Amino acid sequence: MPKTLEKARKAIAKKRGGAIEALHAKSRDSRRLHKAQVRDDRLEKMSEARRKRDQPLITRIAFFQEATRENENKPLELSAIQKKIAEFCHQYDEEYHEMKKARRQGRAPSAKEDLLRMKMEVLHKEERDGFYLPDLTNEKTTEMLDRWDGNWAFLTNLAWVKIQSSGRSAPASFPPQTN
Repeated sequence: MPKTLEKARKAIAKKRGGAIEALHAKSRDSRRLHKAQVRDDRLEKMSEARRKRDQPLITRIAFFQEATRENENKPLELSAIQKKIAEFCHQYDEEYHEMKKARRQGRAPSAKEDLLRMKMEVLHKEERDGFYLPDLTNEKTTEMLDRWDGNWAFLTNLAWVKIQSSGRSAPASFPPQTN
């Protein structure tokens, strides 16, 4: 949480000898408080946008963390990893088909249905071209993944790979490069 406003308010109160009760609308102190408030709002907005952008990757990692826990934190075989990738990529299929069935014939798809379809297309394309995930064939990575608590900074410690549907695996870096 940004603290610029609190710091500015405290400094002004100290300068004025106590509480800030009356400020002229265009005084230096008033402008200083306004500027601090705008900065805090901007920082909060940027932080929220970053969290929203990072959320799909966090969800993905949590899914594969659960998969390694089901396997007692032992490294997974490539075939098992590909099954889990397919499971992750097809998790929205049922919901999408239900929405499609519920829609009356001749009607345009709803915005939610369109978003779901686009999300599915991106996942299927990534599954085919190279799915980005922690290296679950590495014992050290699976142990570290088990200790992961949702913290973004911790993810840089993990080994990352891109696994194609053909079974080819290539090392990758964190954070993923977006196009």
